[in-house]
Amino acid sequence: MAHPTGESESSAIRLDFDRRVMVQFRGSVVTSDAGLLAYRELDDALGLSAMAGEMLADARTGKNGRHALVGLLRQSVFGRLAGYEDVNDAERLRHDPAMRWIIGGNAAYGRAASPSQMGRFETQWLATDTNLAGLIDLSGQWIDLVHRRMPPRGIVLDMDSSVSPTHGEQVMSVWNGHYQCTCYHPLFVFNQFGDLERCVLRPGNVHSADGWEGVLKSVIVRYQGKVLRIYFRADAAFAMPGVYECLEAERVKYAIRLPANQILQDRIAYLLKRPVGRPPNEVRRYYANFTYQAGSWTKPRRVVAKVEWHPGELIPRVGFIVTNMSRPAERVVAFYNKRGTCEQWIKEGKGAINWTRLSCRTFAANAVRLQLHALAYNLGNFLRTLATPEPIKEWSLTSLKDKLIKIGAKVVSHGRYVAFQMAEVAIPGQMFQEILRLIAELRPQPPPAPA
Repeated sequence: MAHPTGESESSAIRLDFDRRVMVQFRGSVVTSDAGLLAYRELDDALGLSAMAGEMLADARTGKNGRHALVGLLRQSVFGRLAGYEDVNDAERLRHDPAMRWIIGGNAAYGRAASPSQMGRFETQWLATDTNLAGLIDLSGQWIDLVHRRMPPRGIVLDMDSSVSPTHGEQVMSVWNGHYQCTCYHPLFVFNQFGDLERCVLRPGNVHSADGWEGVLKSVIVRYQGKVLRIYFRADAAFAMPGVYECLEAERVKYAIRLPANQILQDRIAYLLKRPVGRPPNEVRRYYANFTYQAGSWTKPRRVVAKVEWHPGELIPRVGFIVTNMSRPAERVVAFYNKRGTCEQWIKEGKGAINWTRLSCRTFAANAVRLQLHALAYNLGNFLRTLATPEPIKEWSLTSLKDKLIKIGAKVVSHGRYVAFQMAEVAIPGQMFQEILRLIAELRPQPPPAPA
């Protein structure tokens, strides 16, 4: 960096198109991420970072720890939320005034952590077995804090896998024939609010459902006794007897897509005959119910079939769902179809948080990076679901990053306070105040005064 405070030592730059226009760089007193302050307020209202500090162990043995563990975690999570997913980004981010005040402590009037400090924090301290296990649990613990403020009546869990392409010599990155690339193959569980309940990093060549039990059962156990009903949805990769038996033993209602076979096709043969007469211009849908037991199953189960005849197509589209739900077939299909939102949330994680950026050498360090991305995703989703005014209620995480987080501000320091003079472009001041009001409502209410 040219100057320790983040400001350029060079003189102002004049532009030739109009010599009255000058460009000056003031890195330590101007920020492009002032909107992160709203997320820091939400963090404080819910107690997210405070909980993380209690769950993670400080692996540093020396006495010269300049930055607290919670501050380093905030720099990792909030940096990713703003689009700085590389450790090298800390070289300039450490001087950013918004980031320094978000971290707090010594960083507020000094500097945040350097790239070397962040590198040790993410690849060494957090990569220990104890801290990595704590990070994996932390997403669920954060969600529990949210639900204490707004308890849900029921929970719908969606499980799916995804691909994280690799471009180097990362340990356990393997060629995957389905995705046609060298990659990792992480597994995710979301709830109906878009929160990421749990995720794990896996080698690139494992089956889509590999390790499902260790991921799913811990989530189910967290919710038992807290909600009235737990539901589960997944695609055909999870259509396995062990999954059905686990969900039935835990009294979880499920709808899982079932791969087609000749026996299933024969059971609905009467729906597969082309209807008599001129085909209509709209899609025609037919549903069927029957009991089916595959050779590997210990008992028969209910199967729902959907047959769709589309205009201009000679062959119908057929789908099967195995379920233990008692609702009508059409409603079972409608319930399962909402599983598509899980794929949308994975795309948001890739686009807004860039959680496919797993470029460390060791597998443990990349597993840590995935968990930090997951925490950043959840923090962003909490604000979207809990504290966004009606005009921006449907904004994606990408839109919130581009329009809310990326608010430019000039920082003015006074004797007793610091003022962020924020620009009003996509988010006017009144809307920002409404966001803060909604966050304030999430804070624990003080006990009533004695009469």
